[in-house]
Amino acid sequence: MADQPVNQNTSDEIDLGQLFQMIGRGVNKLGNFFLRVFLYLKKNAIILISLAIIGALIGFGLKFISEEKQQLDVIVKPNLESKDYLYDIVDEIAVNLKDKNESFFNEMGIAIDDTKGFEISIEPVKEDAKTADMELEYLEVLQKFEDTDLIADVLREELLKNTELHHRITFFYKSEKGNVVAQKLMEYINSNAYFNELISIQTKNALETIERNESSIAQIDTLIAEYTRSMKTNSQSSEVGKIVLENEDELNVGALLNLKNRMIQEIQTKRMELKAQSATLSIVNFGKPHKSIKPLFGKKIVLIPTILVSLFFVLSFLRYLNRKALELEKG
Repeated sequence: MADQPVNQNTSDEIDLGQLFQMIGRGVNKLGNFFLRVFLYLKKNAIILISLAIIGALIGFGLKFISEEKQQLDVIVKPNLESKDYLYDIVDEIAVNLKDKNESFFNEMGIAIDDTKGFEISIEPVKEDAKTADMELEYLEVLQKFEDTDLIADVLREELLKNTELHHRITFFYKSEKGNVVAQKLMEYINSNAYFNELISIQTKNALETIERNESSIAQIDTLIAEYTRSMKTNSQSSEVGKIVLENEDELNVGALLNLKNRMIQEIQTKRMELKAQSATLSIVNFGKPHKSIKPLFGKKIVLIPTILVSLFFVLSFLRYLNRKALELEKG
């Protein structure tokens, strides 16, 4: 029985020894692998460097191979939360341009030949970072004041100004009719039935509000005129700034004037809305065509060297597999 612990310790020592031997062999194999990789790179260093230089020169040269197109920029402002629709419809047009969908463009009166080389893209018009920071500081200062109606109105206007961003739709084309095609595409973008119906309802509501306010303002003017006449003809008026019409409660002239001013401001706001939101997209600026030079192969100078070096590695691996296969056949 006394020999059993000794045998157990000996067995543990053998197991640990085998474990360390396995670890040592693994480290040696890993070291040999890195050495083989180093030797391979050292052996083929001249070839790899040459391929990288040749690829970089080819990529740099291709960058200067370009095509000349006309570019037309249109700045638009989406109304009635139509920004998502705007980006979706531009993507739809881009896909149909790529697929050369003749029926799609025929519905707009656009010949498919006039869309050859035509491209469309869209991006938000980003403000200058310094200007945006200054506006943010301005809003933070306003928030420190009391919560008055004036400050609330200013904050609301500033927030709306920063959330309702303008967007730039860019057209690239070669055809002489490219400008006409761009105009027809803008008409198509602005012809959405759903948003046009919303615009129609909003216009109707705004006109009714303007008409109602103008009628109320006329009534207020009549009351104030009656007050003026009563001041001249009747010295038995009520409190200063108030009049009492026959069988009516007393009226506060100051309150009437404030109400009139609010109605005038609302009329002005509604008229601005009618002008600014007369369509799904408000065209802020329909630019003039100008020449644009676009690189055919972009700016990916690193791409070609990477491809050449990768091909060399693939060919080297295939040669290695072929050599091993021949050794198996001979063996």
